[in-house]
Amino acid sequence: MTSSRFPLAALGVALSFALSGCALMHKDDAELAQKVPAQQIETALPPALAHGWPGSGWWRNYHDPQLDGLVSQALKGSPDLAIVQQRIRLAQAQAKMAESNGGPQMDFSADVERQKMSAEGLMGPFAYTDPASGTTGPYYTNGTFGLTAGWDLDLWGKNRAEVESRVGAMKAKQAELAQAQQVISASVVRLYWDMQTLLALQDVLQQTLKAEQNIVNVDTQLYQQGINSSVEGVETHIDFAKTQQQLDDLSGRMSIVNAQLKAIVGDQPVPALARKPLPDVKEQLPTTLGYELLARRPDLQEAHWYIESSLSSVDAAKAAFYPDVNLTAFLQNDALHLSDLFRGSAQQMGVVGGLTLPIFDSGRLNANLDIVRAQSNLSIASYNKAVVSAVDDVEKAASQMTALAAENQHQQAVLKGTQKLKTLASARYKAGLISGARLSAATLPDLSEQAKAIQLHGQWLNADVQLISALGGGYKA
Repeated sequence: MTSSRFPLAALGVALSFALSGCALMHKDDAELAQKVPAQQIETALPPALAHGWPGSGWWRNYHDPQLDGLVSQALKGSPDLAIVQQRIRLAQAQAKMAESNGGPQMDFSADVERQKMSAEGLMGPFAYTDPASGTTGPYYTNGTFGLTAGWDLDLWGKNRAEVESRVGAMKAKQAELAQAQQVISASVVRLYWDMQTLLALQDVLQQTLKAEQNIVNVDTQLYQQGINSSVEGVETHIDFAKTQQQLDDLSGRMSIVNAQLKAIVGDQPVPALARKPLPDVKEQLPTTLGYELLARRPDLQEAHWYIESSLSSVDAAKAAFYPDVNLTAFLQNDALHLSDLFRGSAQQMGVVGGLTLPIFDSGRLNANLDIVRAQSNLSIASYNKAVVSAVDDVEKAASQMTALAAENQHQQAVLKGTQKLKTLASARYKAGLISGARLSAATLPDLSEQAKAIQLHGQWLNADVQLISALGGGYKA
């Protein structure tokens, strides 16, 4: 009775010594606090915005089929999106690989070996031919085939933590894709309205050039008739040349915008854009824009998932300090002669329970823990910085949009005045009180203020796109 218990007691003592001598985990660094934990951010929109704020296809609210087609073309052909999509597929494959490491494995193997036995080695008797003992040396053709299975029991959750880390990285890549889509769509919309603003300005400047041309022609006729001196028309000629210069500048800016659109779309040709009227901005802003709307920013969700991934990596690094228990089983046929390989007597099988325990590793495990903890805290610090920057982006875009709305309102009042003056001048011209040149001169202030109004309107639209981008562009995880 005592002898039968001795092996178990000896095993227990040996296991106790092994556990007491395993690699010790030093004190882990504290986890940094997240400025705004993602799980505490409300994803629902405030009531003031719930039915009016743009969703994921926010650019469709402009009701411009030409713009819709351009954004769709950019999202389909963007090389940046193609890169992020491949990153997602890579992250998915890595997650599947990590998950497969935690399950049972089974392999079939077969091999044939031709060898000559050494008469001076441990297998020396097999180097001779002795039918009585069954040796037919020194040459043998050894064959083996069979199944081998193994399973890491993962008692401490190391494999599970690694899977969670990979899944977190995959979700981060999915948020990165949404961020890339948002950046591309916002860039296309911004450039589109820049182009429409330039087209509208071009139309006004062409009208200005026509009016100035009329004044120049009249001045030239009066000079030729000796009524005016050559000095009196100099200022008019200078203004005419400046307007031509502005038109040339507009043409160059439109070429740049077109090139930028081509770069975003990729190798696909960008269709010629027809002029469209600039839309009004009707989004209603809440009194405060803060943390409650940040869940709609894909870049913050991406940073959040990287934090989750890094925390799982920390758990895996801690689990590496504990014993690794696995089971292995085999069912094989093994024979020194191929002619005996398929006999029942050549069959062998077994089950092995394994225990691997780190004892002395020169600080490798602790160093790895320090690395993953530092990487995790770096992810949290980057997230905290991104939160502060996000709030700042929202506040700046909202302030700019409010200021431009006020400027635009004042500019409309100015336009009403210049248009009234133009109407009065037109009435005096029809009554024969002023010449055509005086009428053209009276339209120039109105055209100048129209150009200012168009520029303000374009800036307003740009601020609208910036605010939508700052709030995530309708992103939902």
